[in-house]
Amino acid sequence: MFPLLFLAGYMDDEYLLVVNGKPEGPYTLDELRAKRIQADDFVKTASMVDYKEAHEIAELRSIFGFRLQSVVPQYFGAFDQRVLAALIDWLIVTGVFVVPALLAVLLIGDKQIRVILSLSLLVVVPLANLVYHIVMEGSARQATFGKKVLKIRVCNLDGSDIDTAKAAGRNLAKVFSALTFFVGYIICFFNKKQQCLHDMIAGTLVMRDRLV
Repeated sequence: MFPLLFLAGYMDDEYLLVVNGKPEGPYTLDELRAKRIQADDFVKTASMVDYKEAHEIAELRSIFGFRLQSVVPQYFGAFDQRVLAALIDWLIVTGVFVVPALLAVLLIGDKQIRVILSLSLLVVVPLANLVYHIVMEGSARQATFGKKVLKIRVCNLDGSDIDTAKAAGRNLAKVFSALTFFVGYIICFFNKKQQCLHDMIAGTLVMRDRLV
């Protein structure tokens, strides 16, 4: 975690700049110009999920004349990070539906309705979890709340953002990871990019923040 002093007064038109492995600033564009930043310097605004190299940001390319270069993902989400993120997400989604359902069960006197309500959760919760993952991973965040907490996100093989269709394919492909007696998840231990089977099928990666 970075010291809070870096966050105080941190505006979206200002940038944190990594110098010798540590964030400094925030700096205005004029201050960055005075520092003569390089294309491969890591910078970040308040709205950015992760640090990026300066050439990856259109505004800085325009001002400093940097050329957009291909950035190969090098930092991948570990299995334990992904498991913890999934746990957090399940707690969030389950809480949204189970708590109101429990209250309803306590208030409803009809036993048959209580049973139907309880059984419906077996369908509603997994479906809601699927939709939640597709929407969140296909959004500008590229991550669910759980992934956001663990500082990991889903991306294409080249590090670019995935769209909703790609997010849907990835999450639906999790069925294959599970049907293989979860071997589809375990194989992430045996490849450099730590991809699970559904990542390979969808052509996605789970990246972690470059500076954690």
